[in-house]
Amino acid sequence: MHAAAPAPTDLDRFIQQGWQRHAQQPEALALDLLAWPLSTVDTEARLLKLAALGHHVLGEHLGRWQEGLAWLQPLAALPACGEEGRAALRRLVASLHLAASPDAPEPCSGLTASDTVRAQALAAASLVPHDHARASAWLQQALAGFDAAALPGTDPAARALAVTGNNLACELEEKPARQPGETALMLQAARITRRFWALAGGALETERAEYRLAMSCLQAGDPAQALQHAHACLALVEAQPPGPEWALERFFGQEARARAASALGRAEALAQAQTAALTAWKELSADDQAACQPTLQQVQALRG
Repeated sequence: MHAAAPAPTDLDRFIQQGWQRHAQQPEALALDLLAWPLSTVDTEARLLKLAALGHHVLGEHLGRWQEGLAWLQPLAALPACGEEGRAALRRLVASLHLAASPDAPEPCSGLTASDTVRAQALAAASLVPHDHARASAWLQQALAGFDAAALPGTDPAARALAVTGNNLACELEEKPARQPGETALMLQAARITRRFWALAGGALETERAEYRLAMSCLQAGDPAQALQHAHACLALVEAQPPGPEWALERFFGQEARARAASALGRAEALAQAQTAALTAWKELSADDQAACQPTLQQVQALRG
């Protein structure tokens, strides 16, 4: 007797838990992904979520691009895969081809300009932990392709570049021993984030991109630039209507300002940022206060 196939809710749970464990257990999750019965993929929405998880784990975390290709390609033949799913899979497959080999035979052939940019951005993300030089090259290609095609800010490629840039900058900021090329890529990614969230997002996304750029500049050893971007972040926050919904943004803007002022030895500016950060923290919900408590303690411990 054959075991019953997992119900769709089991697939939802698997995907949710996969994102929770992917960073700490990528090898184990990869085995689970490869063994998961594709017969349980009953809707295109679930297919897209599963494909995104597998692409991220096998591509970015493990650098097993050929294995990722072998796993992704059969998804297009599933009954649940419609036009949107096939387009998404073409981008994911193209990105893994680009990551796997610089000599891949025209993996973006047949893609629109927008989808080519998105595939190149995904390739850059997959390469960051493994080959920062090639990651930078594909990010530059994606940027050049966006400009050459004169794509509008409403095109999905603009959002893809914003998200990819932010993710790359965050990952490289947290790397304990960056090479000079990785620091350059971190700054490049943060600047791309700022440019493309201004096109594809609103005030919230743009001010968060300024925060990201401030933190990347700090990690790159340029506190003067970091302070400028912290002020730009706070200016965008203060331009919004007053209300508690912006308190979290104000708190992190003041964090960036405090860290930059401390690095520059500007005691008065640091004290002002520390006071403002504490004021913003008091306006947060109880859950946000608990989450931000370690950051607040770090800010209050800074010295000019």
